[in-house]
Amino acid sequence: MTTTGEEHTTGRGGPWWWTRWRSAVLDVGLALGSAAECGAEGVRFAHDAGVPAAVGVVFGVLAGSMVVVRRKWPIAVVLVSIAITPAQMGYLMGIVGLYTLAASELPRRIIGSLAGMSFLGMLIVMFVRVKQDTQRGTWELGDWFVPFASITTAVGMTAPPVLLGMYVGARRRLMESLRERADSLERELQLLAERAEERAEWARGEERTRIAREMHDVVAHRVSLMVVHAAALQAVARKDPEKAVKNAALVGDMGRQALTELREMLGVLRSGDGVGGRERAAVPLVVVGVAAAAAASRVVDDDGGGDGPCLSDVDELLGQSAAAGMAVDLSVEGETRSYAAEIEQTAYRVVQEALTNVHKHAAGAKTHVRLAHRVSEIAMQVENEPPPEPASASAARLPSGGNGLVGMRERVLALGGVFVSGPTDAGGFRVSAVIPAV
Repeated sequence: MTTTGEEHTTGRGGPWWWTRWRSAVLDVGLALGSAAECGAEGVRFAHDAGVPAAVGVVFGVLAGSMVVVRRKWPIAVVLVSIAITPAQMGYLMGIVGLYTLAASELPRRIIGSLAGMSFLGMLIVMFVRVKQDTQRGTWELGDWFVPFASITTAVGMTAPPVLLGMYVGARRRLMESLRERADSLERELQLLAERAEERAEWARGEERTRIAREMHDVVAHRVSLMVVHAAALQAVARKDPEKAVKNAALVGDMGRQALTELREMLGVLRSGDGVGGRERAAVPLVVVGVAAAAAASRVVDDDGGGDGPCLSDVDELLGQSAAAGMAVDLSVEGETRSYAAEIEQTAYRVVQEALTNVHKHAAGAKTHVRLAHRVSEIAMQVENEPPPEPASASAARLPSGGNGLVGMRERVLALGGVFVSGPTDAGGFRVSAVIPAV
């Protein structure tokens, strides 16, 4: 604990209880001055007490030297100064002790009590001394001068050091409080910066996942159908030219739709905000994610635009799969109704990705799509039977990155739903999802 108003430093560079050498030199200098004063006044004390002068000098020097411990024991210094006040010595020690005491962090009641004792002792001693001087005839003044001089001297020896010490102590405590507050704010800012960096890293990871999922939804289904149609075109080109022409037209339509969606997405990403004429800048990752989601949520039809995919587009989706040679049927349970756009888009994407997986891994297998409209949720299930020919699954040589099921699960779980997928006992595969309607 710091007990004086001197500037506090965290490092202890001085001897013993001093924090700095400068403080030690100051206290030693004050102690020497106080010892010299008390030693000089000890001569008169010895004369009045009837003892040898050497005794008075030694007593004064020892008492005055107590100032050297003012920082460690300020109460002791003040008590010694009060004790030697009747001997009319220790004025410098009293002033220094009161200042140190008032600037310390001791309770105010202790400071006030010791200051009052010092004031009372000084008042009595000065009253007796001035009274004796007036009776000896040293001063020719009225009776009013004795109390006036006593009170003035006592106040002058007590009030200034106490007030100055209280001011310096309050200022020091204020500076320490401000310093601690600044350190606390710096630590909080550093912690906030670390948390912000962690949140930014987490957001970047989430956006990367989102971009991958959205781009997968935009491209994978149409390109998979294109590959299936291309494989069928290769198989029937010579046997059934009319069917080959039909398949070639389907491949062209799907390719144009895929290119339109990709062009739209890339155009938004390159311009940053989708508006031309602005200066190009580095596109934040979140903008990429939003642009990817916006592009993935659009279904490009023959008119060149439209709203995001919804459940009413499932029939068209099944028609595209049927045109690619898949035997697919749809069954709907419950009363058909509209849901929030995000719910309908997620349901559509689940069905779309499940059909894409059938094209990739079980080409030619019969597939059953079931939709159930319930009171507080919508359920969907896509189940395919084993493929008729084991080799047909790889006939089109469709690559698989393993992201389809992961993306479906992320979409459904993000809406608070349940997603389950896995092989069936019959050798097929089943994808089931339940999404809350609210």
